[in-house]
Amino acid sequence: MAAEPNVPPGVDPSVPSPARIYDYILGGSYHFRADREVAERAMAAVPEVRDIILANRGFHGRAARWIAEQGVDQFIDVGSGLPTVRNTHETVRRVIPEARVAYVDIDPMVAAYAGELLTDPERTRVIIADARDPDVVLGHPEITGLIDFTRPVGFLITAMIHFVTDERDPWRIMSRYVSALAPGSYVALSHATADKAPPRSVEAGRETYASASQQLNFRSKAEVARFFDGLELMPPYPGAEPGLAYVGEWGAEDPLLADSDGSRWNYCGVARRP
Repeated sequence: MAAEPNVPPGVDPSVPSPARIYDYILGGSYHFRADREVAERAMAAVPEVRDIILANRGFHGRAARWIAEQGVDQFIDVGSGLPTVRNTHETVRRVIPEARVAYVDIDPMVAAYAGELLTDPERTRVIIADARDPDVVLGHPEITGLIDFTRPVGFLITAMIHFVTDERDPWRIMSRYVSALAPGSYVALSHATADKAPPRSVEAGRETYASASQQLNFRSKAEVARFFDGLELMPPYPGAEPGLAYVGEWGAEDPLLADSDGSRWNYCGVARRP
């Protein structure tokens, strides 16, 4: 096995982190023993875990590119996780080379190993902040110094808000973020659901994350739709009505082929602020 990464200040390697668990499942190098143990339990309990994560990553990339194709040239990626292939700035700059991207995550590992994201600090920033406190994120000097909130923004919050408990009122948190966005902005969101999942697998998923720094909260389609209140949902693919979809379907060339078992663990949507 490869050597463990250095432990940056503020990181407790004994407490599993969603960002590092994802990194291990995706074959990355930024994880510790505690993260690997949780990831292995997750994959044993829900064999399609890697498909779930890949389907969500696919949605994230397609949504980011689509938003850039609408002319949006500045993005905030909340809950960005550790650097991987096809990061947001790489995706959107294939459409708009001068696009600006701010990454936000709570895990200090993200900042410690984000060097590859910071080759152009004038257009790319990495902010360590708790996304559950939108006022801190929106008022962070690295955000306000990069993002012009008087113009449209692409706000990406994929596979993150399901780590916010009902007690923290995730709908209020999303509403606060949306309130800061100019008309013409777009929101891309994905969220774990148990609607089509076997009950045993759902319970195993909850137990797997019980020891992690953030716990997983499954929500129904109606509950996920509430995150888009006041926004105009886009059709997920040509010929579809505006609304939510599974993450594999959104933007897919063939939605039927993209609708895998892993895809059905997450609802998603892209919406415009009128």
